[in-house]
Amino acid sequence: MSEPQSELPQIYLLTPTAFEPDDFAPKLAAVLDAHEVACVRLALASKDEYVLGKAADACREVCHARDVAIVIESHVALAERHGLDGVHLTDGARSIRKVRKTLGDDAIVGSFCGASRHDGMTAGEAGADYVAFGPVGDTDLGDGTKAPRDLFDWWSAMIEVPVVAEGALSVEIVKELTPVTDFFAVGEEIWGAEDPVAALGDLIAAMG
Repeated sequence: MSEPQSELPQIYLLTPTAFEPDDFAPKLAAVLDAHEVACVRLALASKDEYVLGKAADACREVCHARDVAIVIESHVALAERHGLDGVHLTDGARSIRKVRKTLGDDAIVGSFCGASRHDGMTAGEAGADYVAFGPVGDTDLGDGTKAPRDLFDWWSAMIEVPVVAEGALSVEIVKELTPVTDFFAVGEEIWGAEDPVAALGDLIAAMG
């Protein structure tokens, strides 16, 4: 995932945390055909390697047919085994160097750092291709600590590593953070909607 060339943030699309690959693949294809997406993250909650592998193969086929990179959350070995483009780590900077050594310089290695400026800086120094902060909206997930706008404001002014805003996005939050983030990680915000293509279109329109 490279740093955006345009002024507007790019979309980093997250899959649902559970899905049937045969049902989800056409939905993913429809979204990628309708909107420009920089990268897709396989964000399944399952720890079952068969389930993850089947989902990885189905989503990789859809993404690579459209020249869209795909990474998997946490499962480094599966990224290698299923020909994915990298991994999204959820433990800040702790395993970045080890994962980079395993996957190589060309792999995408990203890091979720909650709302911690310190963790983000450490991840960047360790070689993360991007740092994600969140949640940016109200959610019951985690301990409820939100990543505030001033964190993105500071990061975009001081740090060159691309930054991702994720977690409970809304049209209002997208409008607020558009000037200070490189990517919006969008997932449950659209997959829970009746029409995911239209739902993502609404969020993209809010950037303008």
